This record gives sequence, structure tokens and C-alpha cells, in this order.
Amino acid sequence: MATTNRNESRRVTLEEIMLAQLHLKEVVTRTPLQHSRVLSERFECEVWLKREDLQIVRSFKIRGAYHKIRSLPSELTAHGVICASAGNHAQGVAYSCHALGIPGKIYMPSTTPRQKVKQVSFFGGSQVEVVLVGDTFDDAYAQAVAESERTGMAFIHPFDDEKIIAGNGTIGQEILEASEGSPDYIFLTVGGGGLAAGVSSYVKAVSPSTRIIGIEPKGAPSLQRSLDAGEVVPLDEIDKFVDGAAVKRIGDLTFEVCRELLDDVLLVPEGKVCTTLLDLYNENAIVAEPAGALPIAALDLYREQIKGKTVVCVISGGNNDVDRMQEIKERSLIYEGLKHYFTVNFPQRAGALREFLDDVLGPNDDITRFQYTKQHNKDNGPALVGIELKHREDYAPLIERMYAKGLTFYELNKDPLLFNLLI
Repeated sequence: MATTNRNESRRVTLEEIMLAQLHLKEVVTRTPLQHSRVLSERFECEVWLKREDLQIVRSFKIRGAYHKIRSLPSELTAHGVICASAGNHAQGVAYSCHALGIPGKIYMPSTTPRQKVKQVSFFGGSQVEVVLVGDTFDDAYAQAVAESERTGMAFIHPFDDEKIIAGNGTIGQEILEASEGSPDYIFLTVGGGGLAAGVSSYVKAVSPSTRIIGIEPKGAPSLQRSLDAGEVVPLDEIDKFVDGAAVKRIGDLTFEVCRELLDDVLLVPEGKVCTTLLDLYNENAIVAEPAGALPIAALDLYREQIKGKTVVCVISGGNNDVDRMQEIKERSLIYEGLKHYFTVNFPQRAGALREFLDDVLGPNDDITRFQYTKQHNKDNGPALVGIELKHREDYAPLIERMYAKGLTFYELNKDPLLFNLLI
């Protein structure tokens, strides 16, 4: 990670970041650095939250997008700009096009939720055309690049661009200017690497003693895998749940900067992210998106190192779809060991289910799902049973009672393939 022998040839300069700050004064909210009493007491340190979820487009992405488009020469902007995105980058580009009066085309997968498409159209207004194409981001990206080459419209990359990185670097500038003394740690999300590269470029130049910790979702460790290999390595498969940070390939430029300037990279399970999302809402009244909650979810992994220190967590965005809340609760319960799914072969006799309820379930256990796997032959097939526990410690006694009852069962939580198929 960060070393004293650094090659600074491709690092974004302070001058570029300060120029970006001048550009961004026109449109960007100088988001607050808020103290969190709850998190400070929990981790025995001073925790401050950089609230990029309070931007007008509810994410930091407007910073890089606006600075990049604002910096383009007029002969390029005359043709307009183009991008591919299924989320926050699209909104940042759309808002920038509207603010600057520049036409834009935004390619999004046809599977993008209607609410996100509506938001992009709202921010872009008459300046922006939304094009829905393909089933995945990769499909939309390929079409956008082809259209850019065909028409001469400037392509606005979501992260792997010096201007994008510089715009994101203004977050680091604002953190240091708002802090009473330099923070000991800054925790931030790593997806494509644009946020981490930007913030670290500014902070390491002004406050080299501040340790910068990059956080990736465990199911999409593109930076960690590339660091291990010593070069950018695309991932074959990823868990897309933390959609704002789940990328198969970190950028070439952002990889160079992150490898040089980040002090550590941590991987956080998606279930832990879900628990953190719910805690942020219940304890701090903050609606974060999964990628925005990653840095706070990682504090547990650094509990001893940050004790007594000053820590800043960048909440990168708050564009969370309310339709995902049930999935978020489910993933949280499973991660916390409170939700378990089984296939159970009940004895083929009357009263077997009643005995299960009376003899196997504990006093605080609750059946949340019960479904026969063979709808037309319920007497000859296993049942899918979901059980929610009051405490993690209730799991072992439950399993013991199932064995004592002589039941034949299979734990789906321990089999990702069957779990995804049935649940």
C-alpha cells in the first residue's frame, strides 16, 4: 500500500483539484462534516460523517461529472456529451448538462428501475436524452462508446479520468478545511476508484500522516484482487448488491493512484452493509445507499486501531430504492445469524407439523416462511422452512432439537447455490 517511495507522475495535482473547487462552487453543495455521537461512543473515538448523500443529486458523482464537462473545450461540447450508467453517474452527468446548457445522451440498461430513469430525466430536462439499451451495464457501456466514436460526442467516464478524479478530490479538500486538525483516518468506498483516488490525492499531499482506508464489498473486490496481482485484473463474477461499488474492473489510472496512496483496503460482507444501513436509519436518521454505508460498516474491522482517534467516514450517496428494504432486512438478519432456512422432511403422518412447532421451535423462535416444495404431492416431499431467532445463541439449541426429533433436514444458508435458487 502507501509507501515512502512513490512515483508521482500520474497523481492529480493540488492545482487541478483547486481549479475543480472553483468550478464546483457554481453547483455543488459544500456538504457538512457531522459528528456522530452514536458511532463515537460505540467505537471509543471521534467519528465524523462527510455527508455526500446531501448533494442535490444525492451522491458525490456530480463533482467529477461537472468538473469534467465544464473543462471540455467548446468545440467538443458543441457536439454534446455521452455516458453510460445505471445510477449516480447518470444523474451527475444529467444535472451538469442541464446546468451548463450542453446536450447529452445517457445510456442505461433497459433493466434500470423506472424511478432511476425518471430521476435522470428530471435532472437533465430538455438537455438530455435517455437511451435504454441491453440488459446490463456492459451492454449500455458498449453502445455509448460506439455512439461517441460515431458522433464525436465526448464520452464522460464514470471514474477513470483525471478531471473526474480531481472533482472528487474536492471532498478531501473540504474535509481538511472543516476539521480541527487533520483526521487520523479517512474511510471511503472503492468501486471504480474515482472517489478514493481523488480524496487521497489531496489529503496525502496536505496531510500525509492521515491514513486513508479504502473499503470494497466482499463480493466485488476489484482493487484488492488487482493489488494482489500487481496489475489490474478484471473479475469474472461479482455480487451486484452494493451497486454503487460493484464493478468488475477498477480503472487503470485509479488503480495506480490507489496503489500508491491508500494505506489499506478492507473487504466488508454485503450482509454487514445491510445491518449498517438499518442502523444508520434507526440511530442517525440517515438514508444511505449500500455503497454509502460501506465505510461505516468497516469500522468494526479497525476497532482497535481507531480507538481514541479522529475518524472521517465519507457517505458517498443516498440513492437507495425503497423497494430494496425487504431484501436489506433479510440479508441483515442472515448475516447476524438470526434468519435460517431449511428444507425439512416431515414424517408422513398426521400431527408431524404440530410436533415440530411444539417440540423443535424455541419459545422465542418464529416461522417466517413455510412452503411445500411439491405443491401437488405434499405428503411426499420436503418443506421449505424459514425460522427467525431472537438471539444468535438460539441457533445451536434449535439444531440440537431438530436432531433429537430425528428430522432429516438441510441448511440452505450454507449452500449458496440452493439458497439463491429457492430463496
